[in-house]
Amino acid sequence: MSIALIGIIAVQIYWINSSINIREKQFTNDVKFALAKVSDNIQKREVSDYFKEYKTLIDSASRSGELIKKEFVFQQIDTAKNQVYSFRKSILENDFKSSIPLFDNDSLTFKSFYGEKEEKITKLEDFKLSDVDEQTPEERIYEVGRMMKLESVVFEDIFNDLAPRKPIYDRVSSNEIKLNLENELRDRGVDTKFEFGVYGDGLATKVKSNKFKNIEGKSYGVPLFIDNNGNSDYELRVAFPSKDEYILSSITSILILAAVFILVIIFAFGSALYQLIKQKQISEIKTDFINNMTHEFKTPIATINLALDAIKNPKIINDTEKVLRYSEMIRQENKRMHGQVENVLRISRLEKNQLDITKGVNDLHDIIEDSITHVELIIKNKGGYINLHLEALQSEVMVNKFHFTNVITNILDNAIKYTNEPPKIDIYTENAGNYIILHVKDQGIGMNKNVQKHVFDKFYREQKVNIHDVKGHGLGLSYVKKIVEHHHGNVYVESEKGKGSTFTIKLPLI
Repeated sequence: MSIALIGIIAVQIYWINSSINIREKQFTNDVKFALAKVSDNIQKREVSDYFKEYKTLIDSASRSGELIKKEFVFQQIDTAKNQVYSFRKSILENDFKSSIPLFDNDSLTFKSFYGEKEEKITKLEDFKLSDVDEQTPEERIYEVGRMMKLESVVFEDIFNDLAPRKPIYDRVSSNEIKLNLENELRDRGVDTKFEFGVYGDGLATKVKSNKFKNIEGKSYGVPLFIDNNGNSDYELRVAFPSKDEYILSSITSILILAAVFILVIIFAFGSALYQLIKQKQISEIKTDFINNMTHEFKTPIATINLALDAIKNPKIINDTEKVLRYSEMIRQENKRMHGQVENVLRISRLEKNQLDITKGVNDLHDIIEDSITHVELIIKNKGGYINLHLEALQSEVMVNKFHFTNVITNILDNAIKYTNEPPKIDIYTENAGNYIILHVKDQGIGMNKNVQKHVFDKFYREQKVNIHDVKGHGLGLSYVKKIVEHHHGNVYVESEKGKGSTFTIKLPLI
C-alpha cells in the first residue's frame, strides 16, 4: 500500500510537471508565431505605404530603356480526348527613370511589366508542332494586362535596400507594435500583460513600452525589418511579467483536482492504516484480557477444588471447625469470582447506557473517607499510609454514592498495586470556582507519556508490566472515566516514570 501510494503521488506530480512544461512550450510557440506575424505585418505595411505614396510618380516616369520580352510556352497532348492543350505567356519589361524624393535619392530606376497570356485547345489531327499560331482553335482565351504584382515586388526590393537609412522611430511607432501584438496574441489565445521594446545593435531604442525591462531568458525576440539578404539591424523583444501565473492559471482547475485526489488517496491510506493498527491493538488487548481473566479465575477455582477435596476427607468432614473454615474459604473465593464478573458486566452495561446511576446530594469528603476504609487494611499490612488534605470549603456534589465510592477505590487500588515500595498516598481537595478538585497522589512506579494517553482505554494495561504479578483486567480506570464523565466531570493523570502519579477529578458543585 505504501509503495502504491508513493507511486500514485509520484505519477501525479510527474503528470502535473509535464502539463506545466507542455503549457509553457505551447505558450512559447504561440508567442513566437505571433511575433513573426507582427514583424511581417509591420514590414508589409511600411512597403505598402510607400508604394501607394509614390505609385503615381512611378506611373508618370519616362521610359529610359528598350522593351524586353520574355516568353514561356507549354503544350500537353491528351490522346483520350484527341486534343492538344497549348499555353503561352509573355512578359514585357520596361525600365523607367523617375526623380522621386525617396530617402533623399535624386533618381531611381523602376520597372513596369505587361503580361500576355494565351490558352487554346486544338484537335489532334489539326495540330502542327511547327506552326501553333496558324491553327484555328476550338476554344481560345487571350488576356493582356499590366502586371502590378511584379512591379510591387521590384519596388519592395529597391525599398528594402534604401529603408535602413531611416531612423527606427520614423519607420514604426510604439502604438503600432502594441496593437499588432494585442491582435496576434489574442488570436492565439494568449491573454496576459506584456511589455515590449525594439533593440538596435544590442541597445534599446526609443520605441518601447513604458514598463519594459529586458530580462535574459524571460523575453522573446524576433528580427524586425529584414533586408534582401535576410539580415536585420533591429530586434523586437517582448516580455511577460505574469507569465508563470498565467501558465499556472490555465491549468489551475486540473491542479486543484489532482491535489484533491492526492489528499483523498492519502486520507484513505492513512485511515486504512490506522484501522489496521487499531484492530491489531484491540486484538492484542483482548488476548491479554482473556489470558488475565483466565488466570484470575484459575486461582480461586483451584482453591475451591482443594477446599472441597479437603472437606470430603473422612478425617476432616467430622471436624466442624475445619469444615466451617474451608466453607468460608469457598465463599470468599466465590465472592471474588463474582466480583470479577460483575466488573466486566458493569462496564458492558455502562457502555450500553443500561447501568442505573441514580444521583443524589453527597459530601465528597465523606465518600473519600468511605473509600479509604476499603483499602486501609491492605495499606497498613504493606507498611504504607494515606494522608488527607481536605481543604475544600464546599464539598457537596450531585453523584451516585456507590459508583463514586468505586471510582475513588479503583484509583487507590492502582496506587497500591503499582508501587515497589510501601504505598504512600496523599489525597487533596480544593475549590476552583463552581468546581471541586480532587487530587490522588502516589509515589509509585509512574507512567511514561505514551501510557498516559491510553491509561483510560478499556482493557489497556502497560505491556512491560507482568500481568500475573499485578492483578487486574484493564477495566478499572476505564470505569473511572465513564462514571466521572457521566457526572459531568473530567478526569486526567499526570505522571513521571519512577516518581509516581497524580490522578485529578474535577466535579461541578451543587
